[in-house]
Amino acid sequence: MGAPDRMDEQLRALGLVEAQRKAERLFAEVEARGLVAPGAGEREVSDRIRDLANELFGTTKHWHKRIVRSGPHTCFPYKENPPDRIIGEDDIAFADFGPIFEEYEADFGRTFVFGDDPVKHRLRADLAEVFAAGRRAFRADPGITGRQLYAEVERLAGEAGWSLGGWHAGHLVGEFPHELIEGAKFESYVTPDNDTPMRRTDGAGWHCHWILEIHLVDERHGFGGFYEQLLDLA
Repeated sequence: MGAPDRMDEQLRALGLVEAQRKAERLFAEVEARGLVAPGAGEREVSDRIRDLANELFGTTKHWHKRIVRSGPHTCFPYKENPPDRIIGEDDIAFADFGPIFEEYEADFGRTFVFGDDPVKHRLRADLAEVFAAGRRAFRADPGITGRQLYAEVERLAGEAGWSLGGWHAGHLVGEFPHELIEGAKFESYVTPDNDTPMRRTDGAGWHCHWILEIHLVDERHGFGGFYEQLLDLA
């Protein structure tokens, strides 16, 4: 089988964008229906979102574990598996889901704040700002590496008064089961160990497409937030 042609690439890109569009609709419905709410457990909320994805799109598979975290659990990186926790009245929570829509993978995360804590609300607002600034840095430098983009995201987070909550700030999408990488192939991640250009083709000849994930942590107050979606396709 030969390398993908231009039409193949366009169809694949459109599929990834459509998968994100469906993820955006899913999370809009999650918010409209109040599925992430005080008094509910994290696992309960995760199941609610899973069931809604099935209701809206017939989606039953997710390419990485479903994550809903609240309070101090929002500081934990992806690999941790904290015990179930009930969301509080003045809490912060985030959801990180990787639903599969047809054959295309989405990866989408958003943060929810309950109550009037100004620090939590500022952190939530900064998530989208840091994401947008990271995307601008990616677009401005055709040769940017994973190491350089990670450094820029880390700088942006620090300027806003936060730290990063994980060892990477994004990853390839569509080419691999996320669970199987385990950090062994650093070129697949936005990480200080990745000094390869992000704009490249993979081993099969496909253009690489990227997810940017922003996990900000307030170390002083012991909570964090999360924002994730496609970086290079919009």
